Amino acid sequence: MSATLLRGRVLSFLRKPETIDDNASYHYEEDGGILIRDGRIEAVGDFTSVKAQAGEGVETVDHRPHLLMPGFIDAHVHFPQMQVIASYGAELLDWLNTYTFPEETKFADTQHGRRIARLFLDETVRHGTTTVAAYCSVHRESADAFFAEALSRDMLVIAGKVMMDRNAPEALRDTPQSGYDDTKALIGEWHGKGRLHYAITPRFAITSSPEQMEMAGVLAREHPDLHIQTHLSENHAEIAFTQELYPWSKDYTDIYAHYGLLGEKTLLGHCIHLSEREADALSDAGSVAVFCPTSNLFLGSGLFDWQRYSRRPKPLKIAAASDVGGGTNYSMLRTMDEGYKVIALQGEKLNPLASFWQITLGNAAALSIADRVGTLEMGTDADIVVLDAAATPAMALRMETVRSLAEELFLLQTLGDDRAVREVYLAGAPAKSGLGRN
Repeated sequence: MSATLLRGRVLSFLRKPETIDDNASYHYEEDGGILIRDGRIEAVGDFTSVKAQAGEGVETVDHRPHLLMPGFIDAHVHFPQMQVIASYGAELLDWLNTYTFPEETKFADTQHGRRIARLFLDETVRHGTTTVAAYCSVHRESADAFFAEALSRDMLVIAGKVMMDRNAPEALRDTPQSGYDDTKALIGEWHGKGRLHYAITPRFAITSSPEQMEMAGVLAREHPDLHIQTHLSENHAEIAFTQELYPWSKDYTDIYAHYGLLGEKTLLGHCIHLSEREADALSDAGSVAVFCPTSNLFLGSGLFDWQRYSRRPKPLKIAAASDVGGGTNYSMLRTMDEGYKVIALQGEKLNPLASFWQITLGNAAALSIADRVGTLEMGTDADIVVLDAAATPAMALRMETVRSLAEELFLLQTLGDDRAVREVYLAGAPAKSGLGRN
């Protein structure tokens, strides 16, 4: 059995930190060790104890003085949108029609899909992200390409082909039946293979007819263990158009409830403009509101009320995400930097411990995968990121005055990017050091 012992400063969260001084919310070892055997964590603790447990002949990789943490998790991305990131001047619906839909038509070409899947997962790994919940294009081939690439890296991903049969170019429309058939075939081919998870993916209510929403509901009933991902309440014009298309509904959230698409594994991108009734409905269903700060700011969609949703009598399950390519950076460090600002604009501050909990254990728990990733618990998959808070001259200068772990994390969040990610391990195998410059 193959084994590796990582040495460094080890940090893993036990629960959500309530304050910047909530030291009981995490486990930290100044000189720590993580013993990895056959892709899983066998032991974690102080280095001397873990080394003794490892026995003779186990390779030690010394990452001191860097920080070892669970790999980051991105709860909402669009892998076909790599080449529309940083597109100028549109709000959500115009942005989709002007940039996104024309780009996604390219994914009818299998080779194009394979190339972008490879480059996309290279980029996520480069930034320390080890798990993504990804939207593919409407083309079955795009999902095949994405899953094949993730499988080749032994990467835990959640993904699905979008179902989309109206309000999109003809080249991007399936039908209720073909969307169902393609999804069924993809589930059979990929779900449960390696560390792959399939997500039933109606893009959003605007681009799915009632007939297609019915078929998505059928898929959800046939496969109750699967994730479901879609979009909700991102933009005022989107909400108004949705209500025109479904005039019988109480509100946007009611549409998904009506078709049986709300549940504990339902991931709802954005959720900016929820009424109290809608928030209650999501809480009651255990569904997940996904916070996408860089996208929400870039498209001018609004400010996600992270603190209100967290503190309400029926708290919402929240995940955080880059939402590339509406989002402007692949880095979860940059995502939470912008998230801090979104929350600050609403009169509160997100403490750095809570930020790093959110993109590790918080996201894993929200996505119902905390038994596999998001922590450094024994028996979990060895997805690990190595962070250097002195990675750039500006960061190194600031580090001279840092006096606590929380200050170091906030520095990483505020100034860090892919340069602060020294190495990434996927199921125990080094993944970043082998990347080329594509």
